[in-house]
Amino acid sequence: MSSATAPAARRRESLTDRMHTWFARFDSPVTTYYLILSVTGFLVIFGLIMVWSASTVVSLQETGSVSPFAIVKSQLFYAVIGGAVLYLASRVSVLWWKRLALPILGVSLIAQLLVFTTLFGDGEGGNRAWLVLGPISGQPSEGIKIALALTGALILTRKRPYLGRVGHVVVPYLVPIAALSMGLVVLGNDLGTTLVLAAIVAAVLFAAGVPVRWFVGAIAAFGVVATAYIVNNSNRLGRFDVWLGRNTDIDGAARQPIHGRYALADGGWLGVGLGASREKWGLLSEPHNDFIFAIIGEELGLPGTLAVLALFAGLVWGCLRLALRTEDFFVRVATAGIMAWILFQALVNIGAVIQLAPVVGLPLPLISSGGSSLVTTLFALGILLSFARSEPGCAQRLSATTSVLRRSVAVIPAVARRGRR
Repeated sequence: MSSATAPAARRRESLTDRMHTWFARFDSPVTTYYLILSVTGFLVIFGLIMVWSASTVVSLQETGSVSPFAIVKSQLFYAVIGGAVLYLASRVSVLWWKRLALPILGVSLIAQLLVFTTLFGDGEGGNRAWLVLGPISGQPSEGIKIALALTGALILTRKRPYLGRVGHVVVPYLVPIAALSMGLVVLGNDLGTTLVLAAIVAAVLFAAGVPVRWFVGAIAAFGVVATAYIVNNSNRLGRFDVWLGRNTDIDGAARQPIHGRYALADGGWLGVGLGASREKWGLLSEPHNDFIFAIIGEELGLPGTLAVLALFAGLVWGCLRLALRTEDFFVRVATAGIMAWILFQALVNIGAVIQLAPVVGLPLPLISSGGSSLVTTLFALGILLSFARSEPGCAQRLSATTSVLRRSVAVIPAVARRGRR
């Protein structure tokens, strides 16, 4: 090798070594944990900012022009609760999640039954989905989402050697557990949540290795039931007419989807600016909830909407990484169920705003306003963080990092005292 080419070769080797070092760090046992945690944090913070921006007008209307921050204060309160729940869930071991799966299911089903009582139940827009206990209210169906993922993982783990037989797949997970859970939600006329529950069940079965050919018949049967469910209700049928373009009455059922597209069109490439939305001034219904993605597009333009998609893609990547790297079958199947829940709900919400799907009343996870949705989604992500901590070497690395941070913080007062002297 000539003297002229030697430095170039050393530089290439140095660059290669640095790339190997970088990839080795990225392949660390804590990567999945920090990926899920950081994306979750970004989504919650971004959601709080957009709820504040989208809800100011509605807050003034609801409080009689007293405060434009009423809704975002409530969302911040639930975000703090959800953060505490996420932290506690992340510290629970995988063994305990296996033990808690059936109790969570039982509590969720009992709570869902109480929704239909006059004492504790409440409804809105034709749906019977809210449980009211004094000053606290929530949707028990959110807990059912977690229960179906954990219970499915628990049951199918025990039946793993027999998943090639239809009977072992159907009983007891599909019937009675999944059928009862979805049936109770259907009785409350909540089509959107029913679809999410179906997506969770499908993802759990797929991740468990149930033969793909069985899904064909199941999808056909579910499609027939869903069609009958839609056709027999004028409200749901009207939403599909709007989606198919048969109803364009801007003063009627088509108002929300049309104004959602107006918001995206007004935003264009760069948006009109944070807080400067025009559609939130009584033109677009639910600007801080189901149609918050439209406000994001209007105020932050294409970069804002792409940022949301990128964050959800990062969250899905973290879930896939967790499911593929774990050796625990329960963890793999439960992770698939939770990932399907968040991804499917996000796609349906965004699809409704951009007219790729009918409006079914699903919030955008971690971003839309809604206390029970935010807390239970953070709870589910805390479970995923618990799973990530179970990866070999992860808990030890996290403990070492915490010890270093504590020692660093402990040194700061001494350094400050020496500086004053």
